[in-house]
Amino acid sequence: MEEVTVTTTATRTNTQTTRGILFVHSAPSALCPHIEWAVGGVLGVAVSLEWTPQPAQAGTYRAELSWTGDAGSAAAVASALRGWNHLRFEITEEPTSSTEGARYSFTPELGVFHAVTGLHGDIMIPEDRLKAAVVKAALGDTTILNEVDKLLGKPWDDELETFRHAGDGAPVRWLHQVV
Repeated sequence: MEEVTVTTTATRTNTQTTRGILFVHSAPSALCPHIEWAVGGVLGVAVSLEWTPQPAQAGTYRAELSWTGDAGSAAAVASALRGWNHLRFEITEEPTSSTEGARYSFTPELGVFHAVTGLHGDIMIPEDRLKAAVVKAALGDTTILNEVDKLLGKPWDDELETFRHAGDGAPVRWLHQVV
């Protein structure tokens, strides 16, 4: 029997381009080049961030990056950076005509927070997550207020707020991927 080899070429179809912002709120200097490599690997372009000292935590640095890329890039960046000790970051992704927006926050103590965002940046909470919060509160495990706060990312916002304000006025680098 003759062996047949079939070669296929994958092509990208219907890829939506979006944009977003990465805020690295605090990172030790040793992590800075690794963050650039990880983000560049996801976005497919070399990334060189302008690192500035983070006044909210001695010995750490902060940076911001405005990016353009494929829808889903924020999730890929969050996955690449999650779990790194002593790193705090947020990344947002704007919605497209066929995808919702997204917001990811990460702290070493809390891990990753993810929210779907609408056209104006509002967090959109899925029905099943609201129902689960009501059930947990009804069982006495927690309160509805605590559960809604978690669904909105309040614990992450509370922890990151000091780092956000400490970075006011920091420069933003714009990065656009050629599509």
